[in-house]
Amino acid sequence: MSPPSSRSHLRLVDLLPTGTVGLRARRLRTALSALGVAIGIASIVGVLGITRSSQADLLRRLDRLGTNLLTVTSGQNIAGEEVDLPITATQMIARTDGVQRVASTAELGRTGVYRSDQVPPVRTGGLAVRACDSSLLAALDGRVRQGTFLSQASARFPTTVLGYEAARTLGIDELGEPTRVWISGHWFTVTGILDPLELAPEIDRSALIGLPVAKALLGQEVHPTRIYVRSETERTAEVAGLLAAAAWPEHPEQVTTSGPSDALAARLAVASSATALFLGLGAVALLVSGIGIANVMVIAVLERRSEIGLRRALGATRGHVAAQFLTESLLLATLGGALGVLLGGAITVTIAVQRGWTAQVPALAIWGGLAAALAIGTVAGLYPALRAARLSPAQALRTV
Repeated sequence: MSPPSSRSHLRLVDLLPTGTVGLRARRLRTALSALGVAIGIASIVGVLGITRSSQADLLRRLDRLGTNLLTVTSGQNIAGEEVDLPITATQMIARTDGVQRVASTAELGRTGVYRSDQVPPVRTGGLAVRACDSSLLAALDGRVRQGTFLSQASARFPTTVLGYEAARTLGIDELGEPTRVWISGHWFTVTGILDPLELAPEIDRSALIGLPVAKALLGQEVHPTRIYVRSETERTAEVAGLLAAAAWPEHPEQVTTSGPSDALAARLAVASSATALFLGLGAVALLVSGIGIANVMVIAVLERRSEIGLRRALGATRGHVAAQFLTESLLLATLGGALGVLLGGAITVTIAVQRGWTAQVPALAIWGGLAAALAIGTVAGLYPALRAARLSPAQALRTV
């Protein structure tokens, strides 16, 4: 008669019930081990989902605000000193091919805006005063929240329009009654409050006055410090390369050109850096959970030596025993991976709803999370499975 082991067969369909014996017998241990994997997978899925949702929101805002807004600012000379843009820079840029709209502002140094003439001048609250022309709002695609913007007529008088943050800082919420602010030793009537300008945050913290009034206050010509340019969308890169020479033909190297949308692009880069950090933390959590599974499986082998010996005595081969314990490890990791994917998706949806985003969980996060769980289960269960397979029936049955 042939030995029983030669006739022993373990079908693939039998692996599932065989591999769940230990999991069903020790449910609390199974739950805690699966939870460790779930936390690591949930971290990865949640981070990728939140990052994708945030990036989609930023890109949507860029599409809404437009990527064809460019800015021109003064740079530095060879000595490293700040220089003023020519007074004619705005008119020269307006003549550049591909430019649709252009408007300039001039920040008035050593000038603040205050609710009272009794406030010390040094307490500016981080607010600035900028002179601008009436075309600024159109160039920025901005909107007036209350009141009206500066016109060619009102720009000649002591009137001002406050940016959104400037109005909040000064405690001005409504313009139902005549409201005045103190600027450079004069009272200015507030005629409007702007909505937030995401692509021009410096305007949000400014009080805008007309160029004619600014000239009267300073007694001299006002040089533009920042020029906003709307170009034809498909020619934005081309126009950006022409602006420095158009603004200052004699010294184009002293002119700086940039796109305010670069700030949002920088936020995407920062978000990507944070994503890499949190993914690293998720990987560490997965590593810890893998070590936990390996530890649990080693203990299971020690606890179930009699079961292993009995199965070997009844004809199970070393491969059958190894397959049983490896299947158990894979099922444990898969359970934790599926729970982690669901948990990470729920976290993504919750945060997206709170922040008004459209929740997006990339397929890579879902399938990658499950694949990572399976990989962890395989690596963690391989050594315990091989250890169980090496036990001889006689050695294992000594513990019965």
